[in-house]
Amino acid sequence: MATLHPNLVVLKNKSLRNLFTKIRDQETNVRDFEFYSCRLMTVLAEETVAELDNAIEQVTVHTPCAAFQGEVVDVDKICAVSIVRAGDSLLGCVRAILPGVSVGKILIQRDERTVEKEAKLYYCKLPPKISEKVVILCDPMLATGGSAKKAIESLVDVGVKPSNIIFSNVVCCPEGLKNLAAAYPEVKIVTAAVDECLNEDKYIVPGLGDYGDRFFNTV
Repeated sequence: MATLHPNLVVLKNKSLRNLFTKIRDQETNVRDFEFYSCRLMTVLAEETVAELDNAIEQVTVHTPCAAFQGEVVDVDKICAVSIVRAGDSLLGCVRAILPGVSVGKILIQRDERTVEKEAKLYYCKLPPKISEKVVILCDPMLATGGSAKKAIESLVDVGVKPSNIIFSNVVCCPEGLKNLAAAYPEVKIVTAAVDECLNEDKYIVPGLGDYGDRFFNTV
């Protein structure tokens, strides 16, 4: 996997197999898709937070029997940014485990009229002092990498270091990973699955269809 991206983390949690089977099935209805994908994204969000080295502090707490060396997450050092619209689903899971985390929104859409499905930036709203934070960039699907690159570019433009960005996604593919590796090798990618390839329409194979449409019931 290191040949696809130097900072790639692929989850090995055994529970993902069952959850992926549910959300990949085209016969799964909207209610069940939301239910099982939220379970999966909660696992992904927890594992993503575990990679936030710059926002984790070592502490000592006391059990009823002895001292325990542990760690806590400093939410004030984190900003969660979603790529609207599908990214909002994953953002919800991140916020559920990090109450009070600051939030940013970036709207990027693929131009379906072009062969390469070029990504275009339409809106970017980020909190002040985001350059001082570790950023969790949320988007369930990494296909060509165009939207992710445009979003990362928007973060870098306001002073966020690429090494302080963790891109969290449910499914990615080799083409997108290689494109991000060429542009932003310092960005860490945490994903639940690396699929086979892109088809001629730039959709991930086997994938699961349009994540945003299936999650928000706009198929």
